[in-house]
Amino acid sequence: MQLTMIGTGYVGLVSGVCFSDFGHDVVCVDKKEAKIAHLRDGKVPIFEPGLQSLLARNIASGRLNFSLDLGAAVGDADAVFIGVGTPTRRGDGHADLTYVFDAAREIAHALKGYTVVVTKSTVPVGTNREIARIISEENPTADFDVASNPEFLREGAAIEDFMRPDRIVVGVETERARDMMARVYRPLALREAPIIYTDLESAEMIKYAANAFLATKITFINEIASLCEKVGADIKLVSKGMGMDNRIGDKFLHAGPGYGGSCFPKDTKALARIGQEYASPVEIVEAVIDINDAQKRRMVDKVMELCDDKVNGKKIAVLGVTFKPNTDDMRNSPSLTIIPALVGAGAEVHVVDPQGRKEGEDLLPSVIWQEDISSAVENAEAVVILTEWNEFRGLDLNRLADAMADPRMADLRNIYDPAEAVAAGFRYVSVGR
Repeated sequence: MQLTMIGTGYVGLVSGVCFSDFGHDVVCVDKKEAKIAHLRDGKVPIFEPGLQSLLARNIASGRLNFSLDLGAAVGDADAVFIGVGTPTRRGDGHADLTYVFDAAREIAHALKGYTVVVTKSTVPVGTNREIARIISEENPTADFDVASNPEFLREGAAIEDFMRPDRIVVGVETERARDMMARVYRPLALREAPIIYTDLESAEMIKYAANAFLATKITFINEIASLCEKVGADIKLVSKGMGMDNRIGDKFLHAGPGYGGSCFPKDTKALARIGQEYASPVEIVEAVIDINDAQKRRMVDKVMELCDDKVNGKKIAVLGVTFKPNTDDMRNSPSLTIIPALVGAGAEVHVVDPQGRKEGEDLLPSVIWQEDISSAVENAEAVVILTEWNEFRGLDLNRLADAMADPRMADLRNIYDPAEAVAAGFRYVSVGR
């Protein structure tokens, strides 16, 4: 099939590359000349395990191309995917659909034969119908259908998620569009990946409901962790006991400094806003947003207490700044709340992260970046673990303590056993233990 992907951000690029690996001919379109030039050279602008080699392989096969010319790419396509950003709109928390609707207008004027216009971007309920209205208004003779096909890609595991999905959600209104989307995903159907066909509104809602539920699980276990600290329980044991119940499951039950990233923060805000607009408030989600913000601030208090509320002039080493491991994404990372607070209190913060420096240098201008853990912790008076990169999971605690001026550790991802940390000489705090 001939597929066109509008947008080469995280969703658009990963989806386009994976579709080409299915055997489809894919053109990824973007307005940024430098970005397209780099992609044509096989250079990936984001860190995602496995993406670089997959992109290079499909460029070499001739199935994957990159273009600035939306008109030419759309005119030849069986299906056009909209994979542009939908950031949180300033002021009201709603998803900003400017890029989506701009893409719809450009697509409308480029359509030739029958085409399915597919929304991959995360969009509020009703967006696909508005896309259809825009296209019909801009080009009354256009022969097209719209479809909603939300992505469920975890950063750090996106290719695996695309190739072996838990489910594929497709919102369509006509058999013609359904048949076209079945052809798009035929390689996965052969692997018996479940495909659920719905109406447009249900597909749009599934995406928001899924992300809000996962954000709620994270926030719930963080609340329970705070209570565990008060009553003397161990959140890791509590999480394990809960997760063994098949009705609950063990995923997203790891206490920590709060959720971040590009999806959960903006999608929970957008869902809350949708509920307000329809006079059906999603009060649980509204509470999740507030509690998650408070959790990040509580982590600042935890580090300050570890340092006897005196960090002015002290060297503090921070291990990890991305919102999760195996990504370079800093968006809404807890580090963007915790580190500025420490710097503001007078701390000299030294940071090490395997992939976070590229974005982090602009977002955290007042820290000192180190290339390795040893340099970051040398003569430090506290070490704070913010991201559970593999590099930080197997540290020699005795050597770490010896290298520090004052061995204190705030393990905000609960990586280490408290007794072992104390035995190595650390004054140690974690989350919920």
